[in-house]
Amino acid sequence: MLKSGNDCAIALAEYVGNSVDNFVDLMNEKAKDLGLKQTHFVTVNGLDADEHYTTAVELAKMADYALNIEKLKKIVGTTNYTVTINGYGKAIDNTNELLGYLDGVYGVKTGFTNGANRCLVTSIKRGNMDIISVVLGADTKKDRTRDSIKIIEYAYANYKIMDVSNNIENAFNEWKRENKIELVKGVNKYLNVELSETGNYVIPVFNNDINNIDVTINSLQILEAPINKGEKVGELKLKVGNEIRISIDIVVSEGVNKKDEKAYFFQILSNIDEYFKSAINNYI
Repeated sequence: MLKSGNDCAIALAEYVGNSVDNFVDLMNEKAKDLGLKQTHFVTVNGLDADEHYTTAVELAKMADYALNIEKLKKIVGTTNYTVTINGYGKAIDNTNELLGYLDGVYGVKTGFTNGANRCLVTSIKRGNMDIISVVLGADTKKDRTRDSIKIIEYAYANYKIMDVSNNIENAFNEWKRENKIELVKGVNKYLNVELSETGNYVIPVFNNDINNIDVTINSLQILEAPINKGEKVGELKLKVGNEIRISIDIVVSEGVNKKDEKAYFFQILSNIDEYFKSAINNYI
């Protein structure tokens, strides 16, 4: 990982997958699991091959996933390491020129092939914001360094990390106070609902859009019983500008049974009782 050891990648693939082809299959299965629809592996080391491809966005997603592995995160953040081969020490330097040079950089990987030119995936942390920068196809190492720094500095100058949990909670609670989903033929007149997911919602927001955050809620108005717990009846969407950034289902928190004959009988009695009470009050 530090010195782009393609031979090591092949050795690991043969050991783990019993063959390079088997390990490539494992790589493609993992890409599918991660939802990478524009990625297909043919080689285990990234060397050029027909039908071997990915995108900048999906490289960022791979890096984001891989950085959750503490061992790998430590390796890509190591500037140099000494290995012993046949009793002799050999110093290995990380090829990532931004590591130890640019504030906050802690990974990830350089790359070069004749087809891809100079590439660099960089992970950076400053304050409470982590970002991943991807530069592909640079003509020279200097170009990829310059372009990476431009992307990184632009991101930190123009974006902020915002916790929008209160925006979501307040909007949902206000909506519940003003909106009732009516039940037809149910033992209860109205439906109790909740958000399918709760927690802390933290997103990056462009500086110009900080005051342009909006929450919209749409739901069904009338439903017929029975209704099961967990059924989706609506959706909450948080928008930043015109872009939907968070979408959460509104679901039934308590199931409601359909009225049976007994329930209808008691409802009739209750209606008669209310009618006579009203008539007596009017007479008095």
